[in-house]
Amino acid sequence: MTSPATVTYVGTATILLRLGDLTVLTDPAFDPAPADYPGARPLRRTAGPALTADQLPPIDLVLLSHDQHFDNLDLAGRDVLARAATVLTTPEAAERLLGDDGDGRPAARIEGLAPWESRSVTAGATTVTVTATPARHGPEGTEHVTGPVTGFVVQYDGGTLYVSGDTVRHDALADIGARFTLDTAFLHLGDAHFPTTGDRAFSMSAREGAALARTLGARTVVPLHFDSWAHLAEDPARIDEAFAAPDLAGRLRRLRPGVAETL
Repeated sequence: MTSPATVTYVGTATILLRLGDLTVLTDPAFDPAPADYPGARPLRRTAGPALTADQLPPIDLVLLSHDQHFDNLDLAGRDVLARAATVLTTPEAAERLLGDDGDGRPAARIEGLAPWESRSVTAGATTVTVTATPARHGPEGTEHVTGPVTGFVVQYDGGTLYVSGDTVRHDALADIGARFTLDTAFLHLGDAHFPTTGDRAFSMSAREGAALARTLGARTVVPLHFDSWAHLAEDPARIDEAFAAPDLAGRLRRLRPGVAETL
């Protein structure tokens, strides 16, 4: 790449990546706050994104971990999908989105990837390889409730990064570090809990994220998905505490909302 790779933290699970000529967005959620979303597990957004959808540049690629939860894809985010050139997600999400006849129907090329399946995406002089990785959005046996989720590894000229998607820590994640040498890992944390599900967690805690960081071996870990929603109940200070362990010293990197920073 002729220019450094950059990342802008938009909020929750949404980041904007510039990799050479290619612009990547993850899990687009751009509704203003406060916002309430009814359902079997109601969600409440308590803080808005650092950028609005109208402030985004043209998007070449959206990495969508899943489509059924508003903290990863909300109403404004569906409009962003419609303007993106390519969307990669789970096979189930791709089928739903392509079958949507409403205003949120994507005009993009949208494709579902099974775990370990890869695709190359090109914009200008830049080509990246995206590989879907295992993810599980809750305790074993809750998949019928949470639905399928995927993470992503992105290999580009200059590095390799991992975006976990909404997942709890489980054995399949160990294969990611075995298959790839990771420069940066974006981990979805927050220890998500809901009143109706008791003590069962639906995303990693800070302690679990630190344990996964050891397994992955990434040089840098960037926490995502840890605030701005009522169900992300863990105090963000726990992240700094978990990564203060001597063997993780210097790995944690927090991003400033709305500011493009060099990877």
